Amino acid sequence: MAHAQVAPTSRTTGARPAFPAPETRPAAPPSFTAVLRQRHCTRLLVASVAGRLPLGMVPVALILAARSDGHSLATASVLAALYGVAPAVGLPLLGRLADVRGLPLPCHLGAALVAAALAALALGGTSHLLVAAVSAVLAGAGCPPLEGGLRSLWPAVLPDAAHVRTAYALDSSTQEIVYVAGPALAIAVTGWLSPAAALSLAAVTALTGSLAFATTGPARSWRPDGRRRGDRLGALRPPTVRALLCALVFCGFTVGALDVAGIATAERHHASWLAGVLPAVFSAAGLAGGAVFARLQPGTAPKPRHLLLVATGFAAAWMPLLLPLPATAVCVLAVVPGALFVPLLTLASLTLTALAPAGTSTEAVGWMSSAMRLGLAGGTALAGPLGGHFVLPLLAAALCALLLWAPTPSAAAPAAA
Repeated sequence: MAHAQVAPTSRTTGARPAFPAPETRPAAPPSFTAVLRQRHCTRLLVASVAGRLPLGMVPVALILAARSDGHSLATASVLAALYGVAPAVGLPLLGRLADVRGLPLPCHLGAALVAAALAALALGGTSHLLVAAVSAVLAGAGCPPLEGGLRSLWPAVLPDAAHVRTAYALDSSTQEIVYVAGPALAIAVTGWLSPAAALSLAAVTALTGSLAFATTGPARSWRPDGRRRGDRLGALRPPTVRALLCALVFCGFTVGALDVAGIATAERHHASWLAGVLPAVFSAAGLAGGAVFARLQPGTAPKPRHLLLVATGFAAAWMPLLLPLPATAVCVLAVVPGALFVPLLTLASLTLTALAPAGTSTEAVGWMSSAMRLGLAGGTALAGPLGGHFVLPLLAAALCALLLWAPTPSAAAPAAA
């Protein structure tokens, strides 16, 4: 844990300094580059992103595979939904295993299960729906706990609390790459080769990224401290953790509803380009917002009110999108909630890590991922029947903020946890 530098004081008795001591200003927060320069950090981050890339690739590849096998779009969407929801169960379980046995075992087991299930889908196709559905569930449930593992490792590989906070912002920003580059890569490989090739590439990426992550020195040597034996609730024991996770379900709801809102808005404006551009603008704004937040974050650990204020701003940012606007204006206004999304996730991650009981950090992030993924699925499922209006992400963001304001977290984000 970093200690503040104390300015030397005058030891001369009976005399006052001739000039006032210069005021000490808090050092500027470290940049993303400063984090990546630290030993192991670049490899851990790149391997983590690569291992999570199938989360963005597989849903699109599954839909394209099912369509090429003659299934309806509704059936193809069900297969993709099964894959999308399954990590909500698998990630907390593998995260808990990591907190008990270390990171290599769940990473290796999860990667092997994902690779085998995706290989079965690539080789067998989706003609037999039951087999395809089981394979999709196993591929999703086996996702290795790379996100939670990475956030557990940041304090072990970084020199101080300020670098850890910047690393959280960097990690939250790079998640946007998974959900932008993943679908684009799946579509490109499918067009160039086939859906089976896209699924095969996802299997190789999951296996390679997970192995590269789990074989680093920090991942092999990391062990959690202070976990209670026989604690069945684990990371869910504190009520404030459960309240925060419920809020994050609605945060995920906004993104799930946004994709459908983009399609509906594109149809209303007769601008097909908007369906793809709107989510891309939101994600690009998230990357930029994460970078700006890392540079402007306070010199000390964020306080609970910072999370509450950002969540409130995120909810308010959806309100202008309810106005009757041209397509270009919709894209421009989507920049604001997009830019606040990554800072919101970063502050939520820091707060969750602070609130989680000792020895449950990887499991806690697994629950956070589960909450977000459940929200994504719910937002996508409800947005269609409700017409794809922006009122749904607005209401979801407002509920997220209200849940955070109701039980104000009693712990601030970790200083160096």
